[in-house]
Amino acid sequence: MIPEKTAVATIGTDSYYTALESTVHTLHADEPVENGGTDRGPTPHDFLRMSLASCTAITLRMYANRKSFAVQQIQVKVRSEQVDNKTIFYRDVVITGNLDEAQRKRMLQIANACPVHKTLTNPIEIQTDLSATAPRE
Repeated sequence: MIPEKTAVATIGTDSYYTALESTVHTLHADEPVENGGTDRGPTPHDFLRMSLASCTAITLRMYANRKSFAVQQIQVKVRSEQVDNKTIFYRDVVITGNLDEAQRKRMLQIANACPVHKTLTNPIEIQTDLSATAPRE
């Protein structure tokens, strides 16, 4: 079993179909055909956008439940683009339910406090180690 807070990506000779494992879940990533892949899964950037969207939705649902807000559905759409060596995420949040203006303002504050939002808007450091092994015969 993979330790919590660890993700493992494994790619063989397939271009660029990749198995992703996290704890007990397995997903696949790929690239579109026009980039040399087989389009059998989301791209890594798709996963990044999905991470922000899902974290925002889950965080808002947790808050709405805790405060007993009358929220039927939360939809979060995230798109991104590169502009002048900077990534800009555009996040649209649609909340279906009976919320007053103060509750809507608070939900916006909560959206901006989701853990993935905080991670993406704070300094990030990535430390990389490289280990090489001989191919199996």
